[in-house]
Amino acid sequence: MPARRFPPPWSVEELDACFVVKDSAGQKLAYVYFEDEPGRRSAAKLPTKDEAQRIAAYSKEAKIAKAVSIAAGPY
Repeated sequence: MPARRFPPPWSVEELDACFVVKDSAGQKLAYVYFEDEPGRRSAAKLPTKDEAQRIAAYSKEAKIAKAVSIAAGPY
């Protein structure tokens, strides 16, 4: 069996406007941006901080492809 490309465990780091999902080697796998100001969030089509945190935690559980599609939403 080949070695895993993104070794677990994954972690989630909070920055000013996003959550970053990283593998155990520090490789950044996903950025989940958020906005809590309703007007800006609506214009940018971004999730709230709580929603972004749930998406990042979901992707941390090795379901990143599905989480990214949820974050992208229907455009």
